Amino acid sequence: MAHVASDIAFTPRVKAEQARRGSRRQYERMEQLHGWPTTIDDDLAQRIAETRSFYLATASADGQPYIQHRGGPAGFLKIIDEKTLAFADYGGNKQYITVGNLAENPKAYIFIMDYVNLRRAKLWGTAKVIEGDDELLATLSDPAYRARPERAIVFTLEAWDRNCPQHIPRMLPFDEVKDAIGRLQSRIAELENENGRLRAESGAST
Repeated sequence: MAHVASDIAFTPRVKAEQARRGSRRQYERMEQLHGWPTTIDDDLAQRIAETRSFYLATASADGQPYIQHRGGPAGFLKIIDEKTLAFADYGGNKQYITVGNLAENPKAYIFIMDYVNLRRAKLWGTAKVIEGDDELLATLSDPAYRARPERAIVFTLEAWDRNCPQHIPRMLPFDEVKDAIGRLQSRIAELENENGRLRAESGAST
């Protein structure tokens, strides 16, 4: 079979394990019918626009993996075009593991977990660090955030896949829950005041 997008993850050794464990045939059908997407479609674009956090995986030249969590307001992970994502990189703990890894190994992976809607997306590709591009940083940074971005990380998509929602714990953002509780408490106070007024009127009329 000719090269397909899922070959980025389904290496010959992986395919051998799939065959040995009985799942290779179903993935062959997937490859023949539609395969994995290689560009950002409307579904993935919506997920990216809504995401507040994701995990970025890189590896050193000798293959030592590293995963780093990235977070920000919804939309901080920007879509540049149908194959490209980017985000502003701010100063953190100064370990520079991701930056160092990308300097010698461009392979990268983004894992987006949507705890609200029980969805997850896996993105394979390459990434590079861009420094000194003020125009790019201006489009990626959040004006409301006090820190100044130090660099941009640009991710080029090669393939992506969806995962099933099984075993994803449903969790809601704290600020949304706080606002909902606040509205509920206000409504309870209104109803208690109304109940007290009605009781007072009822007592006065007897």
